Amino acid sequence: MATTTVTPARPRRPAERPAEAWHALAPAEVVARLGGEPTGLSAAEAVVRLDLHGPNRLPRAARRSALARLAAQVHNLLIYVLLVSAAISASIGHPTDALVIFGVVVANAVIGFVQEGRAERSLDAIRAMVDPTASVLRDGHRVTLPADGVVPGDVVLLEAGDRVPADLRLTSAHALRVDEATLTGESVPVDKDVAAVAADAALGDRTDMAFAGTFVTAGQGAGVVVATAGETELGRVGAMIGAVERLTSPLVREMDRFARQVTVVVLVASVAVFAYAVGVAGHPVGDAFMAVVGIAVAAIPEGLPAVLTITLAVGVRRMARRNAIVRRLPAVETLGAVSIICSDKTGTLTRNEMTVRALVTGGREITVEGAGYAPSGGFLEGGVAVDPAADRPLEELALAGLLCNDADIRETGGAWIVDGDPMEGALVTLAAKAGHDARAARERFARIGAIPFDSRHRTMAVLVDRGTDGPVAYLKGAPEAILAASALEATADGAVPIDVGHWERAVERLAAEGLRVLALARRRLPAGTDALAPHDVAAGCTLLGLVGLIDPPRAEAVAAIEECAAAGIRIKMITGDHAATARAIARRLGLGDDPPTVTGRDLDGADDAAFRRLAAESTVFARTSPEHKLRLVEALQGTGAVVAMTGDGVNDAPALKRADVGVAMGLKGTEAAKEASEMVLADDNFASIVAAVREGRTVYDNLTKVIAWTLPTNGGEAAAVVLAILFGAALPVTPVQILWINMVTAVALGLTLAFEPTEPGAMRRAARTVGRGFLAARLVWRIALVTALMVAGTFGIQAFALARGHGPELARTMAVNAIVTMEIFYLFSVRFAHGPSLTWRGVVGTPAVLLGVVGTVAAQLAFTYAPPFNAAFGSRPVPLADGLVVVAVGVALFAAVEVEKRLAARLGHRGAPARAGTPRRRG
Repeated sequence: MATTTVTPARPRRPAERPAEAWHALAPAEVVARLGGEPTGLSAAEAVVRLDLHGPNRLPRAARRSALARLAAQVHNLLIYVLLVSAAISASIGHPTDALVIFGVVVANAVIGFVQEGRAERSLDAIRAMVDPTASVLRDGHRVTLPADGVVPGDVVLLEAGDRVPADLRLTSAHALRVDEATLTGESVPVDKDVAAVAADAALGDRTDMAFAGTFVTAGQGAGVVVATAGETELGRVGAMIGAVERLTSPLVREMDRFARQVTVVVLVASVAVFAYAVGVAGHPVGDAFMAVVGIAVAAIPEGLPAVLTITLAVGVRRMARRNAIVRRLPAVETLGAVSIICSDKTGTLTRNEMTVRALVTGGREITVEGAGYAPSGGFLEGGVAVDPAADRPLEELALAGLLCNDADIRETGGAWIVDGDPMEGALVTLAAKAGHDARAARERFARIGAIPFDSRHRTMAVLVDRGTDGPVAYLKGAPEAILAASALEATADGAVPIDVGHWERAVERLAAEGLRVLALARRRLPAGTDALAPHDVAAGCTLLGLVGLIDPPRAEAVAAIEECAAAGIRIKMITGDHAATARAIARRLGLGDDPPTVTGRDLDGADDAAFRRLAAESTVFARTSPEHKLRLVEALQGTGAVVAMTGDGVNDAPALKRADVGVAMGLKGTEAAKEASEMVLADDNFASIVAAVREGRTVYDNLTKVIAWTLPTNGGEAAAVVLAILFGAALPVTPVQILWINMVTAVALGLTLAFEPTEPGAMRRAARTVGRGFLAARLVWRIALVTALMVAGTFGIQAFALARGHGPELARTMAVNAIVTMEIFYLFSVRFAHGPSLTWRGVVGTPAVLLGVVGTVAAQLAFTYAPPFNAAFGSRPVPLADGLVVVAVGVALFAAVEVEKRLAARLGHRGAPARAGTPRRRG
């Protein structure tokens, strides 16, 4: 096929070209505006345009280098304070202290670095990136070339199985269907034609366009390229992703604030004590400086960053067992603070498997049981089982759906999947439930003619040989088209004249329930008919009935939504589907009897205040665009909510990136969605999100326990040193002994709290209020109480030892053991933040706690009785009787804290009341 190529005037670059409503123009006008020809571009012209517009390729998001990932692990004020402490320790002749502190920082960085690397490798394992090709007309001939070689003005040929390489204005469409779920969220393939649509038509309603990245599921077509690379709808979403600023997580913000608070307190206290020691008490500068170092070493929780990171890493491993792959460690805890989950519908809340739910035939309505493509489930009429083999109208309706069909179902790996159109697959499953064997029926009633589905007439017809019944044509398609072609309706006793009004009301009733409705009919043709023409089925048909289909909710999603309601988490369903379908699914999911629903058009017409109100008050958002999803997330965050967003398509990526926690689907999610997210679900299941939220709450509880344990114990040590200086008394413990305590207990005791299981009732508490920080009023009171008890215990033991005639070395040894013993007993108390510790579970503890206690006791025995440790730390062996007194001090502290917990519970003193979160700092 030869062609004469007209070279147009040099067009402007894509970034300069004004947006065109190509979907509102006729195909011929589009071709003319682009300076092309219906028969395609010449090879020479294509080279010129490729040089001008560049390759049809979207830039891949750059990953952080290994060095950048490593540097990010130490970018924290508390880490900087630790490094300064290590430098000071080294400068005053304490290299051991400096090495220990530096080792903690290195361990913290390595743990975070390794975990993020594992997450990236996990994502690589589930990616399946394929460089597509495209079939285009060049010099009048069909050629196949890499998709990045497509240029504006090219004529692209499409057929089933192709991925659309660029944005196309369709010039021909024969039974063409395109899956646009990744771009629009539409749950079923869209019928395409060439008729122009309104200029203001929503993206999902531009039926004369095929968009880059979408997938052709059926039929054939052709289209002229109107946009490539960054100018496509896909590229526009990519640019939107780049413009979205990712927010810092609540944990990172709270840890930064906590680090500043600790730093200020330590520095102020150190300077004040140094000034007092030198200026008032008259201590030598060197001695005063060493005392200040002791205060700093005691007060700074040098093991906290490592423990926090390990706590997050433990949560990551637990989530991985629940099919949730975490890409960034802080996201683990952020999930626990989530108060709103904005969820995609298709495949996340639903099975992404079309299922026949209702049949209307012969004046009866029948409910079909089962879900998905598995051929199991019965038929109910008014709650009474129906035998399809004895019900001729039902049996023929199912058979018609099987024969007028190009799909098939098969079992693989224990799951049933469809080969072909999802709705046609549902009809095959319906026939199997009715007792038909698909292969046997198709062989027995051989197809001898067909009219493929045509989007203009919205019907498909086949001609089959029914043996003694002669040739029969079966039709399926849009109800209005089938009703227009029908003169009769089938009943159990034969056929009677059709009552069109009755059937139209039935269609409206099914559609109001959110079902997609198909109608099926038949027409017997004269014997010897061996071909099928459109006029054969244009009139005189017998309506067999209606079929109502839906993508059913996941059973586990329904249970997960109930759990979210108990946890004070609101669910908002955001979908590209139509409002009626979305509302029906929301009802089935338990999101309300009449969930408030708005559409993208409603959102477009709302000003900022109205938009925020609709975002807060509505439950279902239908026919939404990427901009809508992004604005919804931002509007909800503006109320102080912590928002998780789920999605799988390119259209979800901007909102995924903006959300506090973006959750992408691993099985069916696009690369763009995964790159924009903090977490990827390996099973695409909403229930896995809720399990991850539960784990996130556990992580935050454990982090709070770590802080509630660390600050009082460190505070007690520091306060003892400060009081000794203020009152001119001998230090109850030396700086090196303080470092020993922190080194042993932070690892052997504090770390065990990272492994605490979920407390009972974790998902029956409201989501925590973001912005309150770790140091809530309740925790500050606990820190003050335990600090005072530890100071009293430390000085009490020192005084007891000196009163018994022991030397200062033994008195300090007993004080060190008293501090460690109090920390052990306090550990058992702090393990339960929301209940008493005097239970069997509290006494026995977890394996990690028991191992930590055993390790700590062994270390203290070595510290007390091993000569090398006696020489290094100035410790002395403690007599047995005195050791029992040391243990008694720990028991007393435990009893005092438990009494305080009981009194607080009775008084209802659970901390400050919930309040809205503070505005977020962008990161």
